[in-house]
Amino acid sequence: MAICSAAATAPATQSAAEQDCRRQYAPSVWGDFFISYEPCTTEELLSMQEKARALKEEVRRIVLAASNDDDLVRKLELVDALQRLGVDYHFKKEIDDLLLAVYGDEDGGSNDLYVASLRFYLLRKHGYTVSSDVFLKFRDEQGHISSDDVGTLTTLYDAAHMRVHGEDILDNIIAFNKSRLQSLLMKANLDPALLEEVRVTLETTRFRRVERVEARRFISVYEKKAMRDDTILEFAKLDYNIVQVVYGNELKELTIWWKDLRSRVDLTFSRDRLVEMHFCMMGIVYEPYYSYARIMLTKQVLFLVLLDDIYDNYSSTEESNMFTSALERWDEKAAEQIPEYLRPFFTNVIRCTDKVIGELKLQNNKHAEVVKEMALHVTKSYHAEVTWRDEHYVPADVDEHLQISLGSVTAMQVVVLTFVSLGDVTSREAIDWALTYPKIVRGVTVIARIMNDIMSHEREQASDHMTSTVQTCMKQYGVTVEEAIEKLKVTS
Repeated sequence: MAICSAAATAPATQSAAEQDCRRQYAPSVWGDFFISYEPCTTEELLSMQEKARALKEEVRRIVLAASNDDDLVRKLELVDALQRLGVDYHFKKEIDDLLLAVYGDEDGGSNDLYVASLRFYLLRKHGYTVSSDVFLKFRDEQGHISSDDVGTLTTLYDAAHMRVHGEDILDNIIAFNKSRLQSLLMKANLDPALLEEVRVTLETTRFRRVERVEARRFISVYEKKAMRDDTILEFAKLDYNIVQVVYGNELKELTIWWKDLRSRVDLTFSRDRLVEMHFCMMGIVYEPYYSYARIMLTKQVLFLVLLDDIYDNYSSTEESNMFTSALERWDEKAAEQIPEYLRPFFTNVIRCTDKVIGELKLQNNKHAEVVKEMALHVTKSYHAEVTWRDEHYVPADVDEHLQISLGSVTAMQVVVLTFVSLGDVTSREAIDWALTYPKIVRGVTVIARIMNDIMSHEREQASDHMTSTVQTCMKQYGVTVEEAIEKLKVTS
C-alpha cells in the first residue's frame, strides 16, 4: 500500500486527472500484440494435431512397455523425462500405475545413490510416504551424503528438497551439497550442459519450476542426450507448440476484454499486468483443457490487483473507506457513495464479477458465489492496511505483520478461486477450511507475502507505504535490510 500526501488531503470530489502525484506506470510492452498474433495457420495446426495423436499412442506404448520391464532406472528416467518435457498430463493413469509398482518395491530401489534419489523424488512428488532413511546407507565417515557425479549430485539435491520438518538427514544433504554445487560453477572444464544443470538447480530446485518454462528448457536439453527417445522428443515438441496456440488464443480473448475494459475505465493508476497474470495462472493450471479456468482466474486476479492499486495509489483514506463500504453492499447504486472518478471502476468490478458468477452457474458450479466472497475478503485486507499505513505503525514482529498482510497478498484467495474454476472438484467445507489458513495454505501464503515484500521493498519504501515484512524483521532483530532479507528467505 502507498499513497502520496497530496492525495491523502485531496477532497473526495477531486478528479483522477488532478492527482498528479500518482505513480506513473509504463504501458505494457505487449499492447494489442495477441489480437493479431497467429503462430500458425489452421491447416498447420490440424496437421500438428494429427501427428501428435499418432505419436501420443506410440509414447503410451513406450510407457506401458517400461511398466512391464524390470529395469528400475528406465522406469524412473522415463517418468522424469515425461514430466520435465511437459507431456505427462497425457499419461496420468499409466504413470500412476508405474509409480505404484515402484513404490511396492520395499527394497528402496537400489544401492545406487542416483537411483535412490530419483525414486525418492518422484514418489514423494506423487504423494507417496517414503522414509528419508533410504539415504542412511549412503553416509560417509563424516556422516555426509554426496557424490562426485554431477548428475547424481543435482538429483540428490532436488530429492532432498522434498523434505518435511524434522528430516535432519535431508537438511544436511542440502546444506552440505549446496556449496559443492556452487564450487562446480567455477570449474572451467565442466561440460557446458552439466554446468547449465547445476546453475538451474541452484537457482530453482526441480519441483518448484514452472512446468511450461521447464518444458521449453528441457526439450533443448533432452534433444542433446545420447540416450534420448526420438519419438518422445518429437511428441514433446508438437505438444508444446499445440499448447502454445491454446495460450495464444486465450491471450487474444483476454486482450480484447482488457481493451474493452480500458475503454470504459481509466486504469492509468494501475500497472498493465494482463500478460503477466495469465502467465502466473498458467503456472498454476497449465494443461490445455483448463482454458476456461485460466481465463477466469486471469480476469479475477487482475481485478484483485486493480483493487490493490486503488487502495495503494489512487484514493485518499476517506475515499478508501467509502469505496470499501460501497463494495460491501455489492450494488451498483452504491456507486453514489463514492467519488465520481472511482465510479466506472466500481461498477465494472461488480459487473465483470457478476458475469463470471453467471458463467459458473451455467456450468452448474455450486460455488459460483465464492468469486464475490474472495473479492470482498481481499478488499477488507487492503482496507486494514490503510490504517497501518496512516498510523505509520510498525508491527512488533513478523508474525504480527502476517496477521493482516497474509490476506492482502491474495495467495489464499487464488487457491480458492482455482478450485472453484476447475468445476466440481471441491466442497464448501474445503473452501471454509482454506479460509482458516491451515498449514498448507498458510505456508504458500507466507512464501508469497515474503517474496513479494523482498522484491518490492526498495520501490515501495520510496513513498508513504505500509511497513513491509522486511522493515518489521529489521525492527524485530535489529538488523540491516540485507540481513533481514536473508532471515526472511530462510523463514519462507
